[in-house]
Amino acid sequence: MAATTVSDREHLERAIELAQRGFGRVNPNPVVGAVIASEEAVLGEGWHDVYGGAHAEVNAIADCGGTDLRDATLYVSLEPCCHQGQTPPCTTAIVAAGIGRVVVASDDPTEKASGRGLGILRDEGIDVVMVDGELAARARLLNQAFRKHARTQRPWVLFKSAMTLDGKVATRAGDSKWISGEDSRREAHRWRASADAVAVGVGTALADDPQLTARVDGVHHQPRRVVFDSVARLPLGSQLVAAAADVPLIVVVSRAAPRSDTDALEAAGVTVIVATGENEPARVRSALDQLGALGIASVLLEGGPHLAGAFLDAGEIDEIRLFLAPLLLGGRTARDPLEGEGVERIAEAVRAQTLECERIGEDLLISARLREW
Repeated sequence: MAATTVSDREHLERAIELAQRGFGRVNPNPVVGAVIASEEAVLGEGWHDVYGGAHAEVNAIADCGGTDLRDATLYVSLEPCCHQGQTPPCTTAIVAAGIGRVVVASDDPTEKASGRGLGILRDEGIDVVMVDGELAARARLLNQAFRKHARTQRPWVLFKSAMTLDGKVATRAGDSKWISGEDSRREAHRWRASADAVAVGVGTALADDPQLTARVDGVHHQPRRVVFDSVARLPLGSQLVAAAADVPLIVVVSRAAPRSDTDALEAAGVTVIVATGENEPARVRSALDQLGALGIASVLLEGGPHLAGAFLDAGEIDEIRLFLAPLLLGGRTARDPLEGEGVERIAEAVRAQTLECERIGEDLLISARLREW
């Protein structure tokens, strides 16, 4: 890492903090924050606030109010874009503003970026510094969905579940309402609001007739709803189908689904995609390929256990968040959070890279990241 000062790191930390204001508002774009400073004095700040709106760098330049920026440094949490998209290239705005130095926390892995923007800035005589270490890691973690989608064209998957102290998600009779407390359920709705899509299996859809919408204040967009339903059993009278005209619904079927049933779903405004493959994990990967092609970069997987197990077997769970409630169910046939085939030996188990725990109301929230992109 090129030499950076204490002031550099403080301004870059602030840019990372500002970036978080875009969560749930800029999908499928990455969240980005920017600070413009001269020595310790902050001249302007900005962040990417809404999809289709100005990017963080442009907003930070505007916040400077016409100040001469020739001796200023731009601190940005993600490599500036150099292509024409919803807005003009940020590199053009940086050069036009006369900024002489740019400090960047993380790279943009997309094919149309991936170092090109930094090269353009250097060609214009701008001093460019890419940091590494803890600040770079924090900046990358802000945009895991964006990074995975850029590299694999599949969505980043967050598996969420609520379980009892003895590791159960439903009684032997199938009752699961409500294992987690009200505060935990509110937090889960915030996660929905930040995701591109929420996914469940048809068993959950049939048992609960859910809406799968984000029902908290300040929701900027509703996630698309996805039901994995191999033989198209989802009723046309369900809440999910009834709201398909307002909140898009995608049903993932297999080749075994009757054509008459899939035609009826499509006539009701549902998007039907056919997942192919010789087994359930292969069909999960096929479905994620198709969801990624629809521009879905993040999926909140809410179960049930059968579908969650298929995602785990497919190697397509990137992060897990489990609410642990102060309850005991017991029962040999009570449901576990993950089913599927699993592994035969402990040595084959998936090991989390990180593990964090916090109190949410009366529950404990355990978060585990399985991979970093």
